[in-house]
Amino acid sequence: MLSWPEQVVRVQSLSESGIRAIPSQYIKPLTERPVFEPGSLVHQHVDIPVIDLHNLFCKDPTLHLDTLSRISAACREWGFFQAVNHGVSHELMRRAREVWRDFFNLPLEVKQEYANTPITYEGYGSRLGVEKGAILDWSDYFFLHYLPVSLRNQSKWPEQPSSCREVIVEYGGEVVKLCTRLLKAMSTDLGLEEEYIKNAFGGDNMGACLRVNFYPKCPQPELTLGLSSHSDPGGITILLPDRDVSRLQVFINDDWITVNPVSNSLIVIVGDQIQVVSNAIYKSVEHRVMVNSAKDGVSLAMFFNPKSDLVIEPAKEVVSEERPALYDAMTFDHYRLHMRMKGPCGKARLESLKFNTP
Repeated sequence: MLSWPEQVVRVQSLSESGIRAIPSQYIKPLTERPVFEPGSLVHQHVDIPVIDLHNLFCKDPTLHLDTLSRISAACREWGFFQAVNHGVSHELMRRAREVWRDFFNLPLEVKQEYANTPITYEGYGSRLGVEKGAILDWSDYFFLHYLPVSLRNQSKWPEQPSSCREVIVEYGGEVVKLCTRLLKAMSTDLGLEEEYIKNAFGGDNMGACLRVNFYPKCPQPELTLGLSSHSDPGGITILLPDRDVSRLQVFINDDWITVNPVSNSLIVIVGDQIQVVSNAIYKSVEHRVMVNSAKDGVSLAMFFNPKSDLVIEPAKEVVSEERPALYDAMTFDHYRLHMRMKGPCGKARLESLKFNTP
């Protein structure tokens, strides 16, 4: 049975022990360390896309098309955007953050009841990848399946806090509605049938997983990362960011740019499978997460992925003589195995599959 190669250490426990120097297995190589400037907001001048989605849901065709064009530009040029007026209740977002913070503040022995393994990653975890001696990230997490319902196992969801399971269902339901609308918008913009991407991902059997990240305080944040550089292997990610500290960085034009979240926004991230289906018209974005010496943080990432055994390939409508297919067909199960075994590694996995150039 596949298992972790070394004893799992909970980063939160390390942080709360009062250490002043982080263990060597968390120290990143010089080239991977964050550009860390305490108290500063990096790249304030960069106009990161913020899109008001209110008009995406309205019947006025002019306003709808304007919103669609903004989504199109963000997905083609940036690979992500911040969404406001997205339809997810602000109060529910607050409750979701709060209930998960309460979970991570439970005694260790309670959380350990949900300890995960690298077979499915479901449950309470502290590492990605199974390579012995790997350099680790400064974070703990909880991972669970939300869709399809046949994979949803609430017995593996936290019983405490008492409202946790209810909040997961409620928050997940609202985010699924948002994702469905965004996939329709993306399909339309790419010249595909409105339901194309959703159907390519399995329709009602499309996968949805929730990863809740906990980033403990770190005594040497300039030496490590909360989550190493990677692009999301799935289709689309909807991230509820940490409210108090700007942690997310995206790699744009050969530079790491810090994303300062807009109040009550959700961050929409294009994943590798959308890049494949669109034949690289849309770009998945390489990103990473910084940690902080003064404040811990909680974020919720809902991943929407193809059904694991479906073959994903560029849509025929976006392939031509001028722009041949850039990627071979592959099941999502086979594709994501690389990250589950190796852990985060930039966009190396996706780039290794490219066999043509536009």
